[in-house]
Amino acid sequence: MTKTTRRNHGSAFKAKVALEAIREEATVTAIAAKYNVHPTLVNQWKRALLDGASGVFETGTTKAEKQSETTTNELYKQIGQMKVEIDFLSRKLGR
Repeated sequence: MTKTTRRNHGSAFKAKVALEAIREEATVTAIAAKYNVHPTLVNQWKRALLDGASGVFETGTTKAEKQSETTTNELYKQIGQMKVEIDFLSRKLGR
């Protein structure tokens, strides 16, 4: 009995396979055989690419804004923690 190992395919590989499936130059089965993946994966990657394609043409600020907001919140949290520590140490030293 052969044990199969799970492979993690990179995003570039998935995009390449999905684009080839979208172009329909070959059948999904032929594409799957060419890249040694299951046809179901090819269909999933194709669907994911088509679903996410509209996001490419959006302003892109939503993702950047979320990341910026997360960073800002983390920095405010650190500032608050440092302020508490400084106040505590100031009281302990009697200043």
